[in-house]
Parts: sequence; structure tokens; C-alpha cells
Amino acid sequence: MNESKGILLESGTNELEIVEFEVGNNKFGINVIKVKEIIQPTPVIPIPHSHPHVKGLIQLRGEVLPVVDMAKVLGVIGDESPQSKYIVAEFNKQKVVFHVHNVTQIHRISWNQIEKPSDMYSGINSGIIGVIKRNESMILLLDFESIMVEINPESGIHVDQVKKLGPRERSNKQIVAAEDSPLLRKLLSDTLGAAGYESVEFFENGSDALQYLESLVDSGKAIEDSVQLVLTDIEMPLMDGHHLTKRIKSNSKLEKLPVIIFSSLITNDLKHKGEMVGAEDQISKPEIAELILKIDKYIL
Repeated sequence: MNESKGILLESGTNELEIVEFEVGNNKFGINVIKVKEIIQPTPVIPIPHSHPHVKGLIQLRGEVLPVVDMAKVLGVIGDESPQSKYIVAEFNKQKVVFHVHNVTQIHRISWNQIEKPSDMYSGINSGIIGVIKRNESMILLLDFESIMVEINPESGIHVDQVKKLGPRERSNKQIVAAEDSPLLRKLLSDTLGAAGYESVEFFENGSDALQYLESLVDSGKAIEDSVQLVLTDIEMPLMDGHHLTKRIKSNSKLEKLPVIIFSSLITNDLKHKGEMVGAEDQISKPEIAELILKIDKYIL
């Protein structure tokens, strides 16, 4: 698993690998990049007065990690499976263990094979960010960042983090932002607005964002007169943030646009991937105050 991580997304290939797992009778997926390892269940120490989705704590090679019961997260009722597994994950600068009923296989796919959820189940609190159709079944990609924000609100983005920057006037600066999570789009909108950046054009994926940027170029306008910066997540249906960045930097009329990658996947081990596609900077969620300072640096 670790060997393939060095290849995928290295040059903005718009591909990913997902670990398919089961909870109840349904199939779900998590990006391999988030997964540190998969282990057999181990005894859990309950935590008094903890969130109902948290089973308790385990000790893994000297680290104490919380265990999240995905059956409770997803509202699945039933007995624990004898094939149960623990998925040890790391993102947003935190480690967590997800208890699932089974881990089945790994798929290598393109982001353009991932469909965005229909309006019936893509609301701000749905927790589903993509759908993969495989033969007669479907694999649902879950919004793990939002799952963790619900359990631990302190792990999310907070408007009060930018209040220390004081009164600011940035309304004449136009930002294009690509972020697939409805919850995070709302949080980003609130925090960027609080920082003075009121003119933000949001898109659900890199493909729509790129199409918008290319339409501005096709209209004959100089891109720097219409947009001053692009902000992008990495994991998005249709086109991921690395591929979006690569496409921007390979277009002679867009290449001067500063691109900041704002993602839960920014780690020391993975930062080189953003550098290879030409991103000006990379900030790990939820470091919103640092993000605002970086935006200031590149467009003021």
C-alpha cells in the first residue's frame, strides 16, 4: 500500500486508490492516503461521557487513539461482524481508528469516475461526498472530516481564529475555491468573509472550477483582472486538487494564478505532491488563520 502512494497523484494524474469497507450491507470507501494501517479489533477502554459515536480508546504501539464506531455514525443497527476490522487513519493532523464490519479490497480509479451525490442525499449534513458505481453495486465515499468535526468540533474551522487579524478590507479581491464538502464550503465562506474576502466563487470540484477559469480566458479578459487566487481541496469528485493545479500551471494564460492547496491530506510525507504540480503553498485543514495569512501574502 505504501509503495503505491508514491506514484498516485505524484504528477496530478487525477487518480486515487480507495479502501473498500462494509458497514451492515453497504459498501463505503476511504482514500488510501488517509489510511495508516488496518488491524484486527483490540480491547477498547470506554470513555465516560464521550460522544455516542466513540467506542473508547485503544493503545497502539505507544499511542492512545480514539475508536469511532462507524455503525453508529451511519445509523446501522445490527450485531458486530466476525470480520470486523479497525482502520487506523490520519488526516487533519489527527489520528483516529474507524471500527468497520469488514475490509474487502482496494480499488484504483480516476476521480472522474466518482459521481457527486444527488440532491436527495448531498445536503450539508449527509456525510456522502461521492458515489462510485461498480457493476451492480455502489461504493459511497464518506466525508470523514465532517464526521470528526461532529465528534470533536475543535477539529473544525472556526471563524474566531481570524478575528485576531482585525478589521480588513479585501472585498475587491476575487478568489476561486474548489471544495466538495457542503459543510466545509459554508465554514470557508464564513471565515473568508470574516477576514474581508467576501468575493469568493465556490465550486464543488476541480473540473467545474477549471471550466470557469477557462471561460474567463475565452472571454478575452486577462485572468489577473478577474481572479487573484485559487484555493483548492485535494479530494474531489471528477477532478482532484492536484490535477486542477497541474492544469492551471500548464495553461499559459492561467499559470500566473497563485494556487493554495487547503486539505486534510497535507503532511510532510505528501507535501511534495503539491510541489510537483506547481502549487504556491499548501496548508493543512483546519489551520484557517494560517491560510488567511498565506492568501494575504500572494494577492496583496
